[in-house]
Amino acid sequence: MEIKIRKANLDDLKHILHHRRAMFEEMGFRDPAVLGQVEESSREFFSGALRTGAYKAWLAEAPNGRIVAGGGIVIADWPGYPGENLAKRAWILNMYTEPEARRHGVAKQILEIMIDWCRSEGFSAVSLHASSAGRPLYEAAGFQPTNEMRLAL
Repeated sequence: MEIKIRKANLDDLKHILHHRRAMFEEMGFRDPAVLGQVEESSREFFSGALRTGAYKAWLAEAPNGRIVAGGGIVIADWPGYPGENLAKRAWILNMYTEPEARRHGVAKQILEIMIDWCRSEGFSAVSLHASSAGRPLYEAAGFQPTNEMRLAL
């Protein structure tokens, strides 16, 4: 599949939101009210973060102009911790590939671009939360499980 990967901008918000909603739908979230709330809070976050640079995103565009995949990195201020020289952290999120573009290496290309970007910015690590479908891609790239835990409130 011939694609061009490019940086996303605020004009791409609709693609980013579509990917986020589709990602959660495929992970089993089906309640329209829940998905609508995710989309609204995501719209608020991404529109601001794209403007300030707190979110960097890349999109894969097919020759016909259709956006077939994307992913991004949230850059968050964070206190220092062992192994990191920066007072911030990088998290990959919103990785999504349209069904017709899967198994063509598109997600792998986007992931490699994002990892290279993190290295060039001086990060010593990048984190993500993996869905079952995405886990093999991330494991093949060298990602390892960590000790993060969560408490539902």
